[in-house]
Amino acid sequence: MTTSETSRFVRLRVELVLEVDDSGALTGAALERIAADEFMPDEERSHAQSAVREDDAEAIAYLVDPFDLVSEVPGVELAQASWTSEEIDYDPEAEEWDPDEEDGDYADEDEDGAAVEGDGEVRRS
Repeated sequence: MTTSETSRFVRLRVELVLEVDDSGALTGAALERIAADEFMPDEERSHAQSAVREDDAEAIAYLVDPFDLVSEVPGVELAQASWTSEEIDYDPEAEEWDPDEEDGDYADEDEDGAAVEGDGEVRRS
């Protein structure tokens, strides 16, 4: 098979830090989403409602859907997705939060073995 005959899969890694400035609005929106989910079993619905009332990160997890991020991108179809949400201590001045800092994790390589960064920039070793 040639490359044109096979499908290509791309892993998109996205890390976001969100600031919750209206917990009530966030929780309310998550509860509405859960109530509107016609496929969610009642036992799971009760657990989900309880979780989002106690934890903003749980509410965000019910509202953010990876499919929504790529549904309008032409020529792609979401094959698999997983995501987590957790409360964190965030200091925008801390070095570990510097988005320009290289972490040395070059999992993706082009045909020549050069690492391809998430921003599309190719880094040669």
